[in-house]
Amino acid sequence: MAMKIRLSRGGSKKRPFYSIVAADSRMPRDGRFIEKLGTYNPLLPKDSEDRVKMNMERVQHWLDQGAQPSDRIARFLEAAGVREKAARNNPQKGEPGAKAKERAEERAAKAATAEEAASAPAEEAPAEEAPAEE
Repeated sequence: MAMKIRLSRGGSKKRPFYSIVAADSRMPRDGRFIEKLGTYNPLLPKDSEDRVKMNMERVQHWLDQGAQPSDRIARFLEAAGVREKAARNNPQKGEPGAKAKERAEERAAKAATAEEAASAPAEEAPAEEAPAEE
């Protein structure tokens, strides 16, 4: 059985409250779980002690049994000092989306044409002479 330590959502609409649970990975997020290991309240300030509560003995027991923590739980464990900090690398995180790239290219093209138009009449004006009257 593939075990996970993950969050199970509770609380009302727009007022999330999560339980930290040990569950079979095949079960739904808010479905059946084996054991409740703690709570997480994201609405509390980050420096609050009550924001994340975990029974560290039971969490360690499940980790020893081979349970895999989710990304968010792994961060909680890193903050608690139970797990070493994993290197995270997401080079695409700061990259703009496709539409933003298109808009930037259009802006660059418009700026280039405007620059050419601004510099071209200054060069062409002395070259042109007024027609002589007869």
